[in-house]
Amino acid sequence: MPQTLQGLVNSLSGIRKEKVTMRKILSTALVAFFALSAGCSSEEKLSDEEVENVVRRSYQYVAMFNTNNNFAMQEGNPLGTGGWNKMLVPETLSDHTLTAIPRPNNDSLYLISMLDLRDDAVVIQFPAFDSKYVSLETSAYDHYIDVPLSTIKGDFKKPTTMLFHTSRTKNYKGEPVKGIDQTLKMTGDFAIAFLRVTPHASEPERMKRNIAAMKTQKLMTLSEYQGKAKLPTSEVSFPAFSNDEAVFKNNFLEAMQFTFNHTTFDPEDEMDQKVLAALKPLGVEPGKKFDANKVTQIDGEKFANVAKEVLRESLKTWNDPKGNPYLTKVFQPKGKMTLEPMVTQSCVGPIGLPYDQAQYPGIGTADGQPIQAKGHYVIRMTKEQLPPAGAFWSATLYDAKKGLFIPNDNYKYSVGENGGMKLDDSGGLEIHISPEQPEGVPKENWLPSGGKDENLDVIMRVYAPDIEAMKTWKAPKAEKQ
Repeated sequence: MPQTLQGLVNSLSGIRKEKVTMRKILSTALVAFFALSAGCSSEEKLSDEEVENVVRRSYQYVAMFNTNNNFAMQEGNPLGTGGWNKMLVPETLSDHTLTAIPRPNNDSLYLISMLDLRDDAVVIQFPAFDSKYVSLETSAYDHYIDVPLSTIKGDFKKPTTMLFHTSRTKNYKGEPVKGIDQTLKMTGDFAIAFLRVTPHASEPERMKRNIAAMKTQKLMTLSEYQGKAKLPTSEVSFPAFSNDEAVFKNNFLEAMQFTFNHTTFDPEDEMDQKVLAALKPLGVEPGKKFDANKVTQIDGEKFANVAKEVLRESLKTWNDPKGNPYLTKVFQPKGKMTLEPMVTQSCVGPIGLPYDQAQYPGIGTADGQPIQAKGHYVIRMTKEQLPPAGAFWSATLYDAKKGLFIPNDNYKYSVGENGGMKLDDSGGLEIHISPEQPEGVPKENWLPSGGKDENLDVIMRVYAPDIEAMKTWKAPKAEKQ
């Protein structure tokens, strides 16, 4: 029931509990009715095409509203920082207890920093690493991706000090600061800045060195960096966050109003202007305070169902047997994205890397049918068919519905250098997906499927890819046994 209608019902219910005249009842009902008529419009005025347009143009904001808030504030998140302007330094690869983001990986270590840039700029001192692949990735609620530091570009050979701010940061307006190597202007007040570090899990001593280096990273506000007292933090009330379907269903407009108020929009950017135009008729505009009685009363169930269909289509596109058309178009900076790649990346798995840093081909089946958890499948690659990775590659198994790791006692979710793999004598590889470990198959090459009545997805990650070789390389197919 729309919120204003619910208010009318509540008002009349309260009157029934009192001993009052009919005139008072009618007066209250009329006031509520005219307030309803003047204060909001009906969801029925939105066509199916308009609802789909709103969902598609909003998906990137909903996805990152959940992702960033989950990493900063979700209770029980094993990669959560426990607040803003805090860090999380992991010591092991992720497992199935990680539910804050769909399609996470199990091949890298994430050193996560969650930034609140409203009151003061934030300074992070990044260490050097003994790793063949490290990258710093950043994003705000708008889901545009920047990779300001990467081993591909020669970074992380020495420490780097970076300052983060937005156009709204109160204590910093772009002036030079002594000791700062790089300054990054973010598009949103609540942002993520995280290192993706190849741990070299097959080399225990090297992994220890990289974890030790991660522990030396420091985060502080600009005031603290300059030896001053930390500025007080402005109060903020976050709308409810959890997963995309829940937000579309329960508090979509409130969440979008919050993201709009903490995002920088470019008047010359087509994507920015079209999402603003899509939400304005619903009562959501930058700078407004959310008022449930002054926005369009939408059917949350309908919006959630459209979002589920958009997710289904995105996964189908990503795992298209003929090839994913967006592999080189996703996870780009602002100004280099178009709508459909943005929708797809937001559905399949937020905060991935651009194509020159990593590529994410999906693995379909030879018969075109979904991979089923009850079945037994084999992915075969000769030495020449292995992905052309300059750093390393992996193949990770997920449930198709939520995009999470399959829980198992072996804590085995991926095959690759860090997740574990065993090449055959000719340098090739067989990856087995099945509920139980097949006889004669090395544990390193087995992905436990759980055996439930559900469909599964396999996504590869090819780090520091050979761009030219990737143009002709084909992802393998899973063959049902």
